[in-house]
Amino acid sequence: MTAGTSLTPGTTTAEHELAALQREHGGPLFALLLRLCDGDRQRAEDLVQETLVRAWQHPEALHAAGFDSVRPWLLTVARRLAIDARRAQRARPPEVGAEVPETARVTADHAERAAAALDVREAVKTLTPEHRDVLLLVYFRGASVAEAAKTLGIPPGTVKSRAYYALRALRRVLPGYATDLH
Repeated sequence: MTAGTSLTPGTTTAEHELAALQREHGGPLFALLLRLCDGDRQRAEDLVQETLVRAWQHPEALHAAGFDSVRPWLLTVARRLAIDARRAQRARPPEVGAEVPETARVTADHAERAAAALDVREAVKTLTPEHRDVLLLVYFRGASVAEAAKTLGIPPGTVKSRAYYALRALRRVLPGYATDLH
């Protein structure tokens, strides 16, 4: 019987040989690949299937006269596939699931940040010059209260109160950003 003839309707000799390979060598192949894949069962199962596909693609290797068993050939192919899979995995960025990790910082996209900056800029323009000067120094340039007081020539308590009232005014003008201004 040749490789293309059917034993039963719809199956060929090659398919029967492949099924026999799976039954006889599938367990040891899976055990080896599970170790090589660091316990990733799905990847190991995929590589077992890929190994068997390679065997199906190279029937000459399965019927070589010099071998008592095809298992060494299968194990070598499986090991090489696992090495290739590991190299490919290391060559690309790590895969991330659909879930957002709890430690991930959620940031708005560039367009949202730009729109928010324009909104804040317009809102700051509605403040009195005294309140605007305090906000610019303390919040936008990072000056301390003492540094802002020295620069503006006013007491530190006045810097604090102006900053408080400036933020309060911004909260009224920017109600959607209130949580960012606390």
